[in-house]
Amino acid sequence: MYAILDIESTGGQYNEEGIMEIAIYRFDGHEIIDRFMSLVNPEREIQPFVSKLTGINNKMLRTAPKFHEVAKRIVEITEGAVIVAHNAQFDYRILRTEFRRLGYDFQRKTLCTVDLSKKLLPEAESHSLGKLVRSLGIPMSDRHRANGDALATVKLFKLLLAKDSDKTIVQEVMRNAEHGELSANQLQMVSQLPSKTGIYYMHNKDGDIIFLGKTKDIQKRVNQHFTNVGQLARKLQKETKKVSFELTGSELIAILKEYHEVKRTRPKHNLITKKKLYSHAINFSSNGTPQIELEIVKRAFRKPKSIGFNGVTSAKSFIRKISLENNVEVFKEDNFNGEDIQDDNQKWESIFVKYSLSEKNIALFDKGREVGESSFILVKNGQLMGYGYAELNHQMNNIHILESLLTPMRSDDNTTFIIESYLRKKHRLKILELTLAL
Repeated sequence: MYAILDIESTGGQYNEEGIMEIAIYRFDGHEIIDRFMSLVNPEREIQPFVSKLTGINNKMLRTAPKFHEVAKRIVEITEGAVIVAHNAQFDYRILRTEFRRLGYDFQRKTLCTVDLSKKLLPEAESHSLGKLVRSLGIPMSDRHRANGDALATVKLFKLLLAKDSDKTIVQEVMRNAEHGELSANQLQMVSQLPSKTGIYYMHNKDGDIIFLGKTKDIQKRVNQHFTNVGQLARKLQKETKKVSFELTGSELIAILKEYHEVKRTRPKHNLITKKKLYSHAINFSSNGTPQIELEIVKRAFRKPKSIGFNGVTSAKSFIRKISLENNVEVFKEDNFNGEDIQDDNQKWESIFVKYSLSEKNIALFDKGREVGESSFILVKNGQLMGYGYAELNHQMNNIHILESLLTPMRSDDNTTFIIESYLRKKHRLKILELTLAL
């Protein structure tokens, strides 16, 4: 659990500053579950440069609550949470100073989004909050006001969590927290999980990932692990001390993330295979004849112009389907008509282009993790580049913003097969062709 906050202080000498505005968003790593924001009477004068920067003046604060009047609410909303702030050292110091004045020792663990962004977004020209979120296409209003800056930090932190492919943030938070046994009723933990699409991670007492999976219903799937019988289920029930999750919105992103993260993190209870995910391919080739012929071959005999399938049955079913849909023959007799052959060849070329990623530059848009958000997968020159999330429509048409929001993914034959096979079965994705600058 995180308490993402921003504080506007009066300025002044070190440790003599006062809080004049505070905003806190309680964030579970996926959505905001509580919020608090308020002007605060600092009982001291605001420095002129601060007033000019924020627009807050002494008159505005005369009737605002004093810090001791909001202290209890701050304790409550940050209880059991890690404080996250942009330049967390400053905000945390100011907050602790105010509590010390009340005789209360306020202590929380902290994460700094400046440090995290330097690690996860090293290519950014600036790591100041305003410039950084602007470069990422994150909408921001009320700059230098607590609520505007805190909300922008929430969105930035959400993006950083998505880019943290190694899950170092979650694991560090878990390792630093006090560990205890799961409650007697494991279903109580399950009830806190969402019934949404994403990846779930099962951790041991040290915070290490011991099993991960993809699902369209996280709550239902984890519940199955805790209630099933069998060797794997028993191991997970015994060793799991925490379940975390990452919403993807998109089922395709969840499938790709599971494939990549199992290979990278190598959880002890996941089956890790080095094999290709497909066994056969359909070659689109002429084989020395005037017409393009479709040939089902084993994976080892696939040609550059081909599409992968998991089995002969699947490949044959695809050929039957597209030949009927496009009114095209798979093979012709020797006494062919030249015009018919040319027409069919054009159809086969169009079919290959439609169902293959070969040399394509496209963005695949799907539903996001929340209302008003879209997910996207970026493909360049037929290679998977990664995935991300865009909030505004203008972001979808801007390749540079899409790239800045991107969480990279390694491309290989399996990721190509995953995307191509998914697109053959699902037709609701919005496909945007991209024009790349030379």
